[in-house]
Amino acid sequence: MTLPSRPVGELLRTWRQRRSLSQLDLACRADVSARHVSFLETGRSKPSREMLLHLAEELDIPLRERNSLLVAAGFAPAYSEESLDAPALRAAREAVDLVLTGHEPYPALAVDRHWTLIAANRAIGMLLAEVSPELLRPPVNVLRLSLHPEGLGGNIVNLEQWRAHVLSRLQRQIDVSADETLAALHEELRGDAAHGGAPPTGGPSRERDFAGVVVPMRLRTRYGVLSFFSTTTVFGTPLDITLSELAIESFFPADRPTAELLRRIAESGAGTDA
Repeated sequence: MTLPSRPVGELLRTWRQRRSLSQLDLACRADVSARHVSFLETGRSKPSREMLLHLAEELDIPLRERNSLLVAAGFAPAYSEESLDAPALRAAREAVDLVLTGHEPYPALAVDRHWTLIAANRAIGMLLAEVSPELLRPPVNVLRLSLHPEGLGGNIVNLEQWRAHVLSRLQRQIDVSADETLAALHEELRGDAAHGGAPPTGGPSRERDFAGVVVPMRLRTRYGVLSFFSTTTVFGTPLDITLSELAIESFFPADRPTAELLRRIAESGAGTDA
């Protein structure tokens, strides 16, 4: 999402407040005076390009919105936005494919900032075997797919627990990014839950709770109930917007039976096609 066109001072104040920082807090982090921060926010001082980028770094503003700050102040954008298929990002795309393939026999996928599916490895096919073909028509939103009753939601044993985890994670992403598309997705998914968008598929989970550190997804498949937890990988210090918004979601077996079954399936060559 790109914040509406407003004076750069207002944009700075909005991001500072979103990060729950006072002007003094930001001044201390950025090693400038609180008075200077105040003058920038009220428009009494015009920020330099370097100062804007410095404050944006301290406020952890997404690269897309850093460009918006620069444009609002009359400067050219600092960060490019290339397609993942562009020659300039060829090495990055190859790295993504390498990570996805290297994670087999466990499922993994790559998504953009709105959770649109970009790529996936062969092991994902096993999870999608019971999914409605309608939900697999591009563009595929991974979060919608995971909770929809005709997607994975109809076969997730601990659906309520998983939905709460997904919505909480999505809300944290919204808090950081101020992305209106993600906010609308959150409202949609929360509304679906409130209106009984997916029926419960099992009783209370008997899965170990991992001391509250991770939430497993327990999925009913033709091979039995498989249990997974996921991790997210992002590119470090990217200078391109596309790369900064790309994430790889990797699923790991949450118990030994799941791990052993996935290995057997991979060795037999079965279960890898959706």
